[in-house]
Amino acid sequence: MPLGIRIFLVYFLFVGLTGWFVLSTVMDEIRPGMRQSTEETLVDTANLLAELLRDDVKAGTLAQSRLPELLRAYGERRPQAQIWGVTKREVNHRIYVTDARGIVLLDSSGVGVGQDYSRWNDVYRTLRGQYGARSSREDPSDPDSSVMYVAAPIIADGQILGVVSVAKPNRTLQPYIERSQRRLAWLGAGLIGLGLLIGGLLSWWLSRALGRLTRYAEAVSAGQRAELPVYRGGELAQLAAAVEAMRTQLEGKAYVERYVHTLTHELKSPLAAIRGAAELLQGEMPAEQRARFVGNIDSESARLQQLIERLLALAQVEQRQGLEERSAVPLRALVEELCQAQAARLQRAGLLVDNRIDAALAVSGERFLLGQALANLLDNALDFTLPGDTLRFSAERTGERLRLALFNPGPAIPDYALPRLTERFYSLARPQTGRKSTGLGLNFVQEVAELHGGTLQVNNVATGVEAVLELPAVPD
Repeated sequence: MPLGIRIFLVYFLFVGLTGWFVLSTVMDEIRPGMRQSTEETLVDTANLLAELLRDDVKAGTLAQSRLPELLRAYGERRPQAQIWGVTKREVNHRIYVTDARGIVLLDSSGVGVGQDYSRWNDVYRTLRGQYGARSSREDPSDPDSSVMYVAAPIIADGQILGVVSVAKPNRTLQPYIERSQRRLAWLGAGLIGLGLLIGGLLSWWLSRALGRLTRYAEAVSAGQRAELPVYRGGELAQLAAAVEAMRTQLEGKAYVERYVHTLTHELKSPLAAIRGAAELLQGEMPAEQRARFVGNIDSESARLQQLIERLLALAQVEQRQGLEERSAVPLRALVEELCQAQAARLQRAGLLVDNRIDAALAVSGERFLLGQALANLLDNALDFTLPGDTLRFSAERTGERLRLALFNPGPAIPDYALPRLTERFYSLARPQTGRKSTGLGLNFVQEVAELHGGTLQVNNVATGVEAVLELPAVPD
């Protein structure tokens, strides 16, 4: 299972379980919290009524007062109040008054007058100087029919003359409880969803960042060029730097070992020729033969120097993972500079160069490396072109790519050699001298092409050979 998915699952379980626990706990507290608030209001109401009723209860004129009429009028009121989106259409308080024995003197509902309520907890506890409250069901089988009763003592001259109780059905609170629970459920679900979305985005970002670093490591281990992912600070940036440092050290060690072996192998032949010629020159020989051996030493020394220089140039390119700079490089002007540098050799060999590249065409890359690559292609073409022939440079743009072709009318390349032309140290004998080159030129050109994100192809065509460099063109 990918790391990002595992991180998201752990985050999902943590956020989901935590959110569910908190949401469930809060929703369970809504009902008792609202009832506690209602009870506190009933306490204030009961104590206010106790003060208002004190004189009538003390004088025994409660039944003859205006209170029964007021309570009836109160019960008939229709407030039509909008409270939190819920319409309150009727009043719900029930008020009854008992004497010191618990006998009901007045009842707003009209059902309890004359009855003995002394055993009800609200009256019983209040007559004994305690806080009196109870919750009773109107229908014993219906838990939603419970009614909350809160009582207050009617006190005169330090004596409890009676009790006033205020009742409110709990069902009148249910719309507000349900509305609060719905709003809380939506809000909680939204917050949990937002938390999971943030967790998903974080997991995706982390998985993507690690994936980029993984692909970079895989590409490097496969010997491919890859650009090191850029991270802005933090542990990922440190990890990327550590991977790059490890790659540099490991590649450097392997690279040195490989080059030591290849260089040792390639140096054997010219060194043996130089040593053999030097030993022969120590003895007596004709001047003509001596001059021939001195020429051999000179040519083999030049070959050694060329081999070392090209190996150093190739090593510099192979070790790079990207371009140091990228600019627009006009191809026609670059080819003209190369031909000017090779003017003496072209004139000596009797060769012509036909530069058909449009002056407006340019590639995006590093001018120095592109110049070296084209110089190697031109050297290779000159070696295989017979005197009196013409080399032809051409270029065309296709979309975002530019195709640069160098045609030389030399002999066709054998089929067995075509797939190996860019191998290091692989070379074909030159038609005029029969000697081979260092075998590093086309390998260098291929490395430069890949460094620019391009390709190199060498193919036989009608009447000659064509080398094609495909490189990124300068954006319009």
